[in-house]
Amino acid sequence: MDSAKSLGERLLASGEILVTAESCTGGGVATAITDIAGSSQWFDRAYVSYSNEAKMEMLGVHAETLAQHGAVSEETVKEMVLGALQRSNATIGVSISGIAGPGGGTEQKPVGSVCFAWANKQGWLEVRTYQLDGDRQQVRQQAVELAIKVLYEQLNRLK
Repeated sequence: MDSAKSLGERLLASGEILVTAESCTGGGVATAITDIAGSSQWFDRAYVSYSNEAKMEMLGVHAETLAQHGAVSEETVKEMVLGALQRSNATIGVSISGIAGPGGGTEQKPVGSVCFAWANKQGWLEVRTYQLDGDRQQVRQQAVELAIKVLYEQLNRLK
């Protein structure tokens, strides 16, 4: 993936180290990153926290957040990315949780709803929800690409 390679070059040039916390993408961002030779220079670790229990145990997401807002929520992904940063050697991170389908959607959170949070240790935090189109694989692929794109754009703003 060219965007992952570009992101890696930008991370390396800026001295940033990446962590990912993924749910619906199942490690897709980490896969795109580690497909790049030399990524160990700018990638620390990945958390795949598919269950609510994993989100709580691995990333410190609060049970109250999950109960009140659900796993697919801006509140949850915010706690996921901040937890990943706290539990790693990374300086910048991304988290993703969504409903890739084909089932699982509701009227409030239809299939294709994907929440993202991006943050760094300097205090930048951006949280967004997207409505992505397509089948399960297409939603997951679009989520991976969006995660990488926003990281790359942020690093360009910081340089």
